[in-house]
Amino acid sequence: MNCSSTKLSWLALAGAFLAMPALAGDDQLNVGMANNRNVLPGFIVPSSISAKYYDGITDDLLTAGLGKTGLQSAVAPVVSDPLDVSQLRRLAIYTNYRALVDPNPAGGYGTLYGPNVTNAGVITSSEGKIPGWEYIAVVDDGSGRQNVTVMVQIPDSFDPDNACVVTATSSGSRGVYGAISAVGEWSLKQACAVAYTDKGSGNGLDDLQANLVNLIEGQLTGAAVAGKNSLFTANLTDAQRAAFNAAWPNRVAYKHAHSQQNPEADWGTNTLQAIVFAFYELNEKFGTPAPQGGKRITLDRKNTLVIASGASNGGGAAVHAAEQDQHNLIDGVAVSEPNVNTPPDPRLTIQQGATTFPIFGRTLIDYFTFANLYQPCARMDPRAAVGPSAAFLSAVTATNRCTSLHQAGLLSSATLAGQAAESLDKLRAYGYLPESDLIQAAMYRFATNAIVVTYSNTYARTGVADSLCAFSFANTDAAGHVIPQVLSGEQRIFGTGNGVPPSTGGNPATTAINIVYNNAVSVPTLDLLAVSPSSNLADLAADGAFCDRSLFEGKDIVTAQPLTGTMQAFSNRLLQGVSEVQLTARLKNTPAIIVQGRSDTLLPVNETSRAYYGKNQLTAIGASQLRYIEVTNGQHFDAFIDVLPGFSQLYIPVHVYLLQALNTMYDHLKHGAPLPPSQVVHTTPRQPTPPFTTVVATPITAANVPPFSANPPASNLILMIKATLVIPD
Repeated sequence: MNCSSTKLSWLALAGAFLAMPALAGDDQLNVGMANNRNVLPGFIVPSSISAKYYDGITDDLLTAGLGKTGLQSAVAPVVSDPLDVSQLRRLAIYTNYRALVDPNPAGGYGTLYGPNVTNAGVITSSEGKIPGWEYIAVVDDGSGRQNVTVMVQIPDSFDPDNACVVTATSSGSRGVYGAISAVGEWSLKQACAVAYTDKGSGNGLDDLQANLVNLIEGQLTGAAVAGKNSLFTANLTDAQRAAFNAAWPNRVAYKHAHSQQNPEADWGTNTLQAIVFAFYELNEKFGTPAPQGGKRITLDRKNTLVIASGASNGGGAAVHAAEQDQHNLIDGVAVSEPNVNTPPDPRLTIQQGATTFPIFGRTLIDYFTFANLYQPCARMDPRAAVGPSAAFLSAVTATNRCTSLHQAGLLSSATLAGQAAESLDKLRAYGYLPESDLIQAAMYRFATNAIVVTYSNTYARTGVADSLCAFSFANTDAAGHVIPQVLSGEQRIFGTGNGVPPSTGGNPATTAINIVYNNAVSVPTLDLLAVSPSSNLADLAADGAFCDRSLFEGKDIVTAQPLTGTMQAFSNRLLQGVSEVQLTARLKNTPAIIVQGRSDTLLPVNETSRAYYGKNQLTAIGASQLRYIEVTNGQHFDAFIDVLPGFSQLYIPVHVYLLQALNTMYDHLKHGAPLPPSQVVHTTPRQPTPPFTTVVATPITAANVPPFSANPPASNLILMIKATLVIPD
């Protein structure tokens, strides 16, 4: 921890930076000055604060009373009373814990990580329940339109004389418990307070037909009753909602897609606000009485270590926060597979082995809208067709997508084999590594289309009534047709949902809330089954994919004509939104470790971690304390490993390396241990031979996931040689 004198009044000017709206006086954040009175930060809605103690027996901070065994169970906890906040919380913790790590013993749960494994790697017989206090509050500008959830967990083991705070910003579009397994678990075991936030893109549902929304802690209620206290209510008048329902009945809106806030632009600010809220609650708990009443600040940046952490979007938010940290709140950063959008630097070259990548550092909406076109057709190429879970994407609809791409002039080959090969080659040329070939189809089936629809809306700040590119969200039946929402599912969506379709919570007999293509031939249909008007083929709503890509390019990709009218306006707004989330790769000498799997096909390394690290090295020559650890055989979704056929044969848990990064960063800040050099870690998958159609029963061991090293061999070092980032094979 850096305790330089420049940090003694670290928030004397913080009000101007962190306020949403302006803070009610700077003194409530001057935790670096002696004799200051602890005052609630002005960006917190005072009436929103809730506090609860968990005894570590019947309920707890980490496992909601389920323990290691309950979290491992395939049977989710029952919600018998959907208005019972504790039951909704338990289900949310269960769902989110299992969503980010592999909960199966064969994949390392209970041996390499898990509630019973200490941060030093010691396997215990404990159920891992952790007692302590949990505080939840809302950040808002007074409109009720933002309602960003922040939460602080303070374990009973927290020691004010050895104080630490770790951020755990949610991944994806998840709610406030979204990083509980990725970061919260390590932090609570380390006796640190945990500063969580859903970063304004959390799991908020608005059933427009029934006019039902979630409250901050998950209960479903009428939008009029909820008022400004809803997690999310679509910005529609009663007349607008009635008109929309008449045109598109039984639809829902989601917060990340339809809040019209572009929350990603504030992910860093929200993470910093969570830290400040953590200091407030810590001083309320441990501060001494102040002469003027209340508590005097005793914990501040002079005596508290702060690490920003997270995975995926949460990792990106931590990096955003570190870049924006004008007041030195953050001592260090440790993240995995971060969603970082870094403008390419024309000076930089990336080289892996003998391969040089001429273009990299594309924005998320760029490479996702591109992959959204070609991933389905690429599934038919032999290099991809043997991959894990390719069968989850129908060969018939994938073939139809190839045909539609050819008819639209986006593929030149006249044969299916040629079209499939051309599609996969296009993906490779766009920055995807050969290591991504095997799961291109799986990523499309489980993520790509949903991310394209969500992020196109959020960057363009469009509302649900805009029906951008003719997509909407609804429950669907087996034929893909829209059906009414199911109340019992909606009442539990806070505990089961992930913030984007496809999402659980609907009728168990269907595929729940999905993406619907409104312009499908005949009737609006689930996008995976939709027939496009231009081709009259069930081609996975190719016309909608063409539209989303056209918004990014600013022209119709089929006719090559410039967009006009409303489409041009949406495109301009989308590109403006993208510009608001771009990073600088300047960390102001903050120690940082980024880990990412080389086979990541959701956030490919050339566009994210490699591009960010390379630009950082160019902008901070000789001064950067950023380290990049690239892990072979690692992909984005650890939770898939022992669930989807083939993943356990090929992939290892990247989560193991985030835990090591957190241990390493803590030792560096606390004890001065040196940071490791940037390097490639070569792992050993359990059964990397085709066919990739099974779930491997052989348990993973530490031998499969060797640690990164303080002194790796030269052949593993990641180096900057002049302006070239050199990555070993």
